[in-house]
Amino acid sequence: MPELPEVEVVRRGLERWVSGRVVADVRVLHPRAVRRHLAGGEDFGARLKGHRIGLAQRRGKYLWLPLADSGQSVLAHLGMSGQLLVQPHDAPDEKHLRIRVRFDDVQSTELRFVDQRTFGGLSLHDNTADGLPDVIAHIARDPLDDAFDDAAFHLALRRRRTTIKRALLDQSLISGVGNIYADEALWRARLHYERPTATFTRPRTAELLGHVRDVMNEALAVGGTSFDSLYVNVNGESGYFERSLDAYGREGRPCRRCGTAIRRRPWMNRSSYFCPRCQRPPRVAS
Repeated sequence: MPELPEVEVVRRGLERWVSGRVVADVRVLHPRAVRRHLAGGEDFGARLKGHRIGLAQRRGKYLWLPLADSGQSVLAHLGMSGQLLVQPHDAPDEKHLRIRVRFDDVQSTELRFVDQRTFGGLSLHDNTADGLPDVIAHIARDPLDDAFDDAAFHLALRRRRTTIKRALLDQSLISGVGNIYADEALWRARLHYERPTATFTRPRTAELLGHVRDVMNEALAVGGTSFDSLYVNVNGESGYFERSLDAYGREGRPCRRCGTAIRRRPWMNRSSYFCPRCQRPPRVAS
């Protein structure tokens, strides 16, 4: 699933090509694409029609389009294969086109939601006082947010009494970090994914946050990480950070620091990639 850098790349594209435009028409072509909007596709389209799209917003992995003249927002769930594409009106329909949004202006482009696996979708929600769709009000700020509180994160990390990778993937503690970037940041910090959070000192937490931010900023600079054609930006282009990964997906290949073969271990229905020499497992108390 897309993580913070991938979602931010899409947000920037929407801000450039969609924000400020007025919705003229919405066509829902598959009911699953609006299943989180319980009133259905016709109601979803009717509620968007005539509204101006505000500045595209993101918190962690969550992306939304505020309706500038209302107290609601369109929340985008990209799922595993969702794509928000800005396409010319006359461009051929994508095979898995689910929603089409046209605008009331002279530009010849429209917004399309394409989703091969139909796990994603769009839905309309009331905003909180902070401007977030109410269903994501519990999501923590992400480490690239200027208002992210490093000291508060450290204290919460220590109180959580879990292991470090579980903490990094806990969206109520820190948002936007997923499996790929967690493994990359832990490799850079020389930390095993099962390191107990109670053992973290303030300097160690600060170092890890620095690596998390570095990894994400580097991924942003090259458009995110793409392993196949499913993740693309609004222009349909793939990201290239996969070429720079140091741990994730490199099982059996030499660690770029010490040459030891990278290992993969099953972890919470996913995989963890790590160097057994640089990232030694925590000692088990006898």
